[in-house]
Amino acid sequence: MSTATTSTEEERAFLKRRVELAALVSMSLIGTFFAFRTVSAFVMGATSEFENPSYPLHGVASFNFLVVWAIARFTDLPIWGLRQLETTGYLAGSFALVAMGFFIPLFGRPDMIVLLALTYALTARSIFIPSSGRRTFAISVILGAVMLPLTYLQFTRIDTTKWMALAPNVFLQPAESIAFFTMVTQAVWWTLTTIIATATSWVIYGLRRRVRDALQLGQYRLEAKLGEGGMGEVYRAHHAFLRRPTAVKLLRPDRAGAAAVKRFENEVQLTAKLAHPNTVTIFDYGHTADGVFYYAMELLDGADIDRIVHVGGPQPQARVRHFLLQICSALVEAHGVGLIHRDIKPGNIMVSLPHRFGGATDHVTLLDFGLVKEIQTHGGVSLTQTNVISGTPQYMSPETILSPEDVDGRSDLYAVGAVAYFLLTGRPVFEGESVVQVCSDHLHKAPDPISEHRSEPISSNFEAVLMQCLAKKRDDRPTSAFALSEALLACDDVGEWTPADAKAWWDAHEAQLEAHTASSGTPISMTIDLARSRI
Repeated sequence: MSTATTSTEEERAFLKRRVELAALVSMSLIGTFFAFRTVSAFVMGATSEFENPSYPLHGVASFNFLVVWAIARFTDLPIWGLRQLETTGYLAGSFALVAMGFFIPLFGRPDMIVLLALTYALTARSIFIPSSGRRTFAISVILGAVMLPLTYLQFTRIDTTKWMALAPNVFLQPAESIAFFTMVTQAVWWTLTTIIATATSWVIYGLRRRVRDALQLGQYRLEAKLGEGGMGEVYRAHHAFLRRPTAVKLLRPDRAGAAAVKRFENEVQLTAKLAHPNTVTIFDYGHTADGVFYYAMELLDGADIDRIVHVGGPQPQARVRHFLLQICSALVEAHGVGLIHRDIKPGNIMVSLPHRFGGATDHVTLLDFGLVKEIQTHGGVSLTQTNVISGTPQYMSPETILSPEDVDGRSDLYAVGAVAYFLLTGRPVFEGESVVQVCSDHLHKAPDPISEHRSEPISSNFEAVLMQCLAKKRDDRPTSAFALSEALLACDDVGEWTPADAKAWWDAHEAQLEAHTASSGTPISMTIDLARSRI
């Protein structure tokens, strides 16, 4: 789905909710008086009230707004359809109220009853419906153009002789004069209502536009929140001129501070050094006017490994090896320039739809180097806080837990092994009841063989390589991402994952993936203060 389409859908959903709310409030206001009128007629024994045409017209007005609410609630009208619904529905209900007033006896002051009812309805609309002041003003003028002439016509029919004793100074005047005075009075009050409603729409509509404009970061406009991590939030966005899918990550305001912003900026600059096709591409980065740091990266069309496993279950070993080879290829470049990832997990590994890369077989992209740490080779002070580890507990290496300031590329390889374990078994290596328990298992407990938790057979060579990645001691793991790639390639009894295999899998599961929420079952990244924990 394109960013423009997503933006339109969000606008439609917002308008849909507002039309529902405005119709519900209008129905409640008018329906309350209709119910009061009905109960009063029974209590007072004035059931002849039901024979007056104003009564069914009152009911029609209430029912009209109920219909508008139901249509908005239970149908998927496009934006233009919702606009037509709310305008037509509001005018229809208002016209019914005006007609109702025409049949109310004059001693009931129908002019004021109609004026009050329309004032409530117009005010509710201006508050709840995102509408320009010009549109609200136009609707108000249309209603005034119908209401005022009918008021004049109704009062010209007054029999002044019946009212002479009640107010002789008033009813000595011709009926036309009384009608004109009543209409002018109503017009003055309606003018005030129009001013207030128009100003309300203008202010609220303007504030909404200002909020939308506030989500403009440089040349990027934020559209929808995609997720939240330890260092910031990620939004779908689009560039003002370029039509490429984009995601924007920004430092959360509650994490602001000179040191945090500096670390965040440093991480982006380090990540921007990477140009591997299996590493997410950084387009741009910068600061907003109020100091929020952000960076823009490519937005991929597909699903992360977490969702793939939750929807499709344990994966074929050939596909898992295909994933791992691409991850290792990205790590070879990263480790080669002195960077380690530190948060490799299923949610940070995106598998693109085959068509995304010209029909390539399950192209993998390694995401979120937000926890990346530059390896210190020439001394100096690291910006990473001491006594604090960051990452996802199910995929942390033992050394990350014990001495987070002293990790190297082999820590990433441990996480790769843990991801492979999840892919092949559908469960993490360790499943404790708490973070402390999981971390303790990573430190002290030997993982169960993959074959014990997998119904389908697995290559013994392939399993041995992956279990080696999960060794407690770094020296017992593959020496590098390149060495791991070589070991994986040597497992020639695993089989090949072909483009036809990938297409068949996506055809079978794509609809389920779209329905599956990204947050379902996804382990979260967190920060643990080692000074406060005891393992």
